[in-house]
Amino acid sequence: MKRLLGILIVACGLVAPSAQAGMIGTDQTVQSERERVKAALERPEVAQQLQKMGLDAKDAAARVDAMTDAEVTVLAGKIDLLPAGGVLTNDQIIVILLIVLILVLVL
Repeated sequence: MKRLLGILIVACGLVAPSAQAGMIGTDQTVQSERERVKAALERPEVAQQLQKMGLDAKDAAARVDAMTDAEVTVLAGKIDLLPAGGVLTNDQIIVILLIVLILVLVL
């Protein structure tokens, strides 16, 4: 039994893939952030809001290209902080909890 366990441990060690890591340059990071900001501008709902404000999505993308690396990093950070979906207010949460409580009491 111990021999079988030893063989399995050695086999797992030989089969396990090796991980390699490398340094990522600052220019690669900023370029990926710049692409992320441009991708956000290409979303239909964002393009629609830009149109409402009188700005074309292509013009906004050109402005992103003209930004400095620091400005792009700050803007990408702000995009990351935005909520992914709708946000409920405290009043809405209270109303939902009251409805659930009433339904539990009734049923």
